Amino acid sequence: MIVTTLRPGERIDQLYSQDIQIIQSPEVFAFSLDAVLLANFAKLPLRATSQTVDLCAGNGAVGLFMSHQTRGKIAEVELQPRLADMARRSVALNDLGDQLTVYEGDLATVNQWIPKDSVDVVTCNPPYFADLPQSQKNPNPYLAIARHEITTDLATIVTTTSGLLKMNGKAYFVHRPDRLLQLLELMTANRLAPKRVRLVHPKPGKEANMVLVEAIKDGKPGGLRFPAPLVVYDENGEYSAEVGALLYGSH
Repeated sequence: MIVTTLRPGERIDQLYSQDIQIIQSPEVFAFSLDAVLLANFAKLPLRATSQTVDLCAGNGAVGLFMSHQTRGKIAEVELQPRLADMARRSVALNDLGDQLTVYEGDLATVNQWIPKDSVDVVTCNPPYFADLPQSQKNPNPYLAIARHEITTDLATIVTTTSGLLKMNGKAYFVHRPDRLLQLLELMTANRLAPKRVRLVHPKPGKEANMVLVEAIKDGKPGGLRFPAPLVVYDENGEYSAEVGALLYGSH
């Protein structure tokens, strides 16, 4: 039994489908479905020599949820010290310290820890909203930074992603549909060829509110695929079979 200290306002939640426990705090950050969907959408090499990097890692959810996919190393990069601390304690809580490393700092300086052109997979669940003067921001600075591009922006994230990846390495993003065109344009400008786009709809008949994108560094142009959309809730307000299995496992 690993004993992990919880700080005030924190709790331990569980992703039952993978038996992963994660330290959360609604005061500063709690993972949501987008982290689970991104971790599932990403495909990691199984081999022990592989390197995956999760940018904008928050409390470490995506890296933890991907850990069962690979024997390789996963690095998590998070700017906010309190979130990085939560991520480190969650890594310890799951006894994954040999596989996951949390780096605290600006993703733009990631090469101080991880060399350019050395990474097999980069994942990112970035802030969704541009930092515009008229933007309504959460008064809680932790949540504002997680949701708005206050400390980084999409161009920086995509440039950093491309720099990390080796040739034919893969990038995986989750974002909002209204920024899909910008994301695809930035990818193309940074040697990332988009290959797979999957829309996520909250329920049948509703517009998509998330999009998952896969790209390959220096991949051949063309060949873009659109898998069947993912629907989160069914007509009765219950999780769809696919999402239920991701959260709770197959019964």
